[in-house]
Amino acid sequence: MAVYTSSSYTVLSLRSCASLRKSTPVGLLYFRRSSSAKIFSLVNITYYSTYSSNEFCTSSKRRSRGPVMAAKKASEGANKEDGRYKHTVDLPKTTFGMRANSVVREPEIQKLWEENQVFRRVIDRNNGGSFILHDGPPYANGDLHMGHALNKILKDIINRYKLLQNCKVHYVPGWDCHGLPIELKVLQSLDQDARKELTPLKLRAKATKFAKATVKTQMASFKRYGVWGDWDHPYLTLDPEYEAAQIEVFGQMAFQGYIYRGRKPVHWSPSSRTALAEAELEYPEGHVSKSMYAIFRLASAPTSDGLLEEFSPNLYLAIWTTTPWTIPANAAVAVNAKLQYAVVEVQSVLADVSTSSAVGKKRLGNVLKEHKKPCLIVASDLVTTLETKWGTKLIVKKTVQGSELENYRYILPIGDRECPVVIGGDYITTESGTGLVHTAPGHGQEDYVTGLKYGLPILSPVDDDGKFTEEAGQFSGLDVLGDGNAAVIDYLDEHLSIILVEPYNHKYPYDWRTKKPTIFRATEQWFASVEGFRKAAMDAISQVTWIPPQAENRISAMTSSRSDWCISRQRTWGVPIPVFYHIESKEPLMNQETIDHIKSIISQKGSDAWWYMSIEELLPDTHRHKASYYVKGTDTMDVWFDSGSSWAAVLEKRNGLSCPADLYIEGTDQHRGWFQSSLLTSTATKGKAPYSSVITHGFVLDERGLKMSKSLGNVVDPRTVIEGGKNPGEAHSYGADVLRLWVSSVDYTGDVMVGPQVLRQMSDIYRKLRGTLRFLLANLHDWKADYAVSYDDLPTIDQHALFHLENVIENIRQNYENFQFFKIFQIIQRFVIVDLSNFYFDVAKDRLYVGGSTSFTRRSCQTVLAAHLLSIVRVIAPILPHLAEDVWQHLPFDYITEDGHIAQFVFESRWPPLNERWLAFPEEEIDFWGKILELRTEVNKVLEVARTGKLIGSSLEAKVHLHTSDNGLAARLNDMIKARNEADTLPRIFITSQVEILSSLENQQSENIPYNGEYLIQGKDKVWIGVSCADGLKCERCWNFSPQVGSFAEHPSLCSRCYKIVAGQSSPALAAVS
Repeated sequence: MAVYTSSSYTVLSLRSCASLRKSTPVGLLYFRRSSSAKIFSLVNITYYSTYSSNEFCTSSKRRSRGPVMAAKKASEGANKEDGRYKHTVDLPKTTFGMRANSVVREPEIQKLWEENQVFRRVIDRNNGGSFILHDGPPYANGDLHMGHALNKILKDIINRYKLLQNCKVHYVPGWDCHGLPIELKVLQSLDQDARKELTPLKLRAKATKFAKATVKTQMASFKRYGVWGDWDHPYLTLDPEYEAAQIEVFGQMAFQGYIYRGRKPVHWSPSSRTALAEAELEYPEGHVSKSMYAIFRLASAPTSDGLLEEFSPNLYLAIWTTTPWTIPANAAVAVNAKLQYAVVEVQSVLADVSTSSAVGKKRLGNVLKEHKKPCLIVASDLVTTLETKWGTKLIVKKTVQGSELENYRYILPIGDRECPVVIGGDYITTESGTGLVHTAPGHGQEDYVTGLKYGLPILSPVDDDGKFTEEAGQFSGLDVLGDGNAAVIDYLDEHLSIILVEPYNHKYPYDWRTKKPTIFRATEQWFASVEGFRKAAMDAISQVTWIPPQAENRISAMTSSRSDWCISRQRTWGVPIPVFYHIESKEPLMNQETIDHIKSIISQKGSDAWWYMSIEELLPDTHRHKASYYVKGTDTMDVWFDSGSSWAAVLEKRNGLSCPADLYIEGTDQHRGWFQSSLLTSTATKGKAPYSSVITHGFVLDERGLKMSKSLGNVVDPRTVIEGGKNPGEAHSYGADVLRLWVSSVDYTGDVMVGPQVLRQMSDIYRKLRGTLRFLLANLHDWKADYAVSYDDLPTIDQHALFHLENVIENIRQNYENFQFFKIFQIIQRFVIVDLSNFYFDVAKDRLYVGGSTSFTRRSCQTVLAAHLLSIVRVIAPILPHLAEDVWQHLPFDYITEDGHIAQFVFESRWPPLNERWLAFPEEEIDFWGKILELRTEVNKVLEVARTGKLIGSSLEAKVHLHTSDNGLAARLNDMIKARNEADTLPRIFITSQVEILSSLENQQSENIPYNGEYLIQGKDKVWIGVSCADGLKCERCWNFSPQVGSFAEHPSLCSRCYKIVAGQSSPALAAVS
């Protein structure tokens, strides 16, 4: 691919750029919108263009660039005779470089914006209503990745489009600054001795410093992406005013009865020593648990009906569990009342499964090695499955309904406790296991619910580190996920209570920060009762616009099924739960007065005050005399409660903002994260969602669709994409706009892919787009608004070009409104890079370069080029703001907005208004020009054959002959031969020297027209196309062939058009390619 660069590229400041402009300002004609305007949809193009380009734009390979080459030869010192007319040729001129030089130029443009406060200027001037995009806060705990880039750039594209639409855009960037991720970063930076001396206040001070430093670094990166926002006033969840608003939300929920303290099983991370919310979990592939089939001996029946008496005392309940370590906390065995159960006799062991205890192999229990085999109760539907699984022969002796087993009692082998058989819920199925479920209310949500129904004890003999407590007897001190689990299995096997142990591969919850497995554990925690406001939340979901629409189903399912929200954490770095506990009774003290007082303190001093102020100071006057009876709580709030309160801390507190926001946009994982926590806090306190619309995007994967990881070496770093590798030749620097172009190119509603090949494609497309814009700038170097040709006087080809332009702009607008940026990418690629260059620019070069500086045809073409430049640069600005601004600063004229201001920056120019006049291009003309364009394609095919056959070189050496039996089409073609405007003539459209319309094909000898063929136009109109050598001699100035060359004594090498132009020029006007 040929890439031409400017030899005199210079970086221009606003001041120097402005001096280049002509004094005459430019403004497009404005028309009111009309519902009757004809808008034509464009076909979506889903491939990347790979055509070649010349120094200003893409052109057909067959196009003769005679005038350009002749002038360049002269300027490079060729024979003077070869360039005698070079001063009469209007070559393109611009200081806008072909190369973006993004590493240098983009920061300069950003500095230009910052020095001139462009974002604020545009907002202050806009008067079309407000638009609020509320930022979901990223964690302030590390470097940014491509997911951050995708998210922030999508937001910026939307915001910049809204700015062009005359909206007052409000975008306050935010950061999540509390929680375990940052606390862990701090702890990892300290040695063992330093950790021992770390008081809560010292840790919080270090966490604050770390978070603020990270915010500063991430902010710089976001700015480098070209993201605009209120960077001087971001929101940080560690700011005192934010923390106070969060305390207020907590208080409002508490006073409405939605906050309570209880002992319930929660996700507990032994590696982090804290409770976790569902959104803080991940479920990696490949987790293997030791699953166990165990048996508990039945001890007694609820009545004396003798239902199972015949099998006593050798009758056992068979259960299956993937968490053997929870058996010491067993309180019941649950059955499904609707299922049928069978009493089976284990008659024989058919195969030796294995005797290994390794996690990867099966292990047969000792009870099956005994001479006397037990009778077991299992679900009837699972008998055959269990025979295969256990390698035994099971004989069904009797069947009973699940409901008949209720209140039977059995002996738990550990501790010899007697426990009941209970009726569980629909979670008991025959899909796996035995149909009987080991129930430990202290270690499972469903178990807990069943336990409440029967008043079962909530046992949880496990400490914060995930080790058994003394309550677990001989297992005390053992790690439940390690040797404790194995010890329970061994104990049960020694007591003839195990049928089989085998590995079980399944999804298991891990702590998303430490990447280690979690457990379910009953602890005293603070909860938000989702059940209390679930209906309000579900109603609010239905009032929100979800993009894509299926996102509504996802968050609805998650909200409808979620349990109560555990909002307390056993960590130091966070917002405290503002509660005091009575020293003796342990009863919490929390009311309107205490919360208001603490909120007031935190708003002034920050949440550190909870740790350094005394209880007397923290209590309001009315309770201060009781200070000696209370202690402060040590729990902090779940970080999802932090970020989930942002609507209250930001939208409801900042000037100019309001709730609900117009839009939230985050990754799809936020359906269970920020989207949901924000929804829950808002509906609990306000009865409505904090957002009107929600957009979710997918994750960023590598080019093969794999998750990025350092171990795979497939990580794409946005900083490297923009700045390049640290070492020369390591990685190419593409700049922020290429990264942004990639964001616009993908369908973000699913997972998206990026890698070196994709980035190279984006860079190629960006370069071609830049070349197209350079072509427009360069051919408007001498244009003024005074030269504009009125629409009615424009050649038809120019009116058609404006019609096509207006359709494209409206299609792009609609896709911006629908947030379908990948369609905009496709339209831009097709129209700006391909269609314009391959047709309109191609045929325009003749009149631009050799049509005469002040000729009507050149001025009409420049009128159209100016409209294209001013429209294209504005519609690409939200996606490619640096390129758009760079073009704008190189405009050779001023642009005047509707309200009379000179738009010094592209975002002051606003969106191109709908031009009804351009869209009123007659439908019959639209159809006819469709035929002309298709005819041109077919003519090109014949010209290519003639070139291959050595009849011609350049297309200007050809004469085209056309014949059609369609009298109407023939008449129109004849009219174009004699068109009033030279630009509408067929030779100019075909870029040939002559075109002849034949009335008949009789007497047309093949030697006169050696290359010919018949073609279908639009599938119905037959047109015969022939190509012969052009008549006359070659004009030295325009390289067209004409019989008139040689007719002018002073200029014998010129055609009549060039003679008139040259003879009419009083003085040479030097032109050169800049």
